[in-house]
Amino acid sequence: MMHMTLYWSRYVTLLFDSWRTDSWPSYLLSLVACFLVSAFYQYMEDRRLRFRSLASSSSAAAAAAAAASSPPPASAASPLLLKGGASRLARSARLGAALLFGANSAIGYLLMLAIMSFNGGVFLAIIAGLTVGYYVFRFEDEGVAVVVDNPCACA
Repeated sequence: MMHMTLYWSRYVTLLFDSWRTDSWPSYLLSLVACFLVSAFYQYMEDRRLRFRSLASSSSAAAAAAAAASSPPPASAASPLLLKGGASRLARSARLGAALLFGANSAIGYLLMLAIMSFNGGVFLAIIAGLTVGYYVFRFEDEGVAVVVDNPCACA
């Protein structure tokens, strides 16, 4: 039977029927795995944001270079398409950013589902992993203005 309130026990089923803990070593190993995956989530979020800022700055630089090399016609204020390799670079950067977003969203939803096991130890391990991961990987982001496109914590 699934718990609907927070409980404290070493017996927990996480994400899959085959991931069950029945002893203290298996429970502690599961808590360490939850901690590491949640810290990895923060690392991936940092990489995604840095890649996105790099992709946007490279596409802006490519657009500026394309605009500087040939003056725009009077009817167009900015180029709609980048020329040659610059547009290919921008497309591959957008694809990479989209793939990182998808992978990070999947990890975030899996962490949310693990917390929905309502086990107190799992909850604390994930929160601790997110906190440590934020401190280690994303603490420098506080001084940099980052535009967040989705306020949802799991995205």
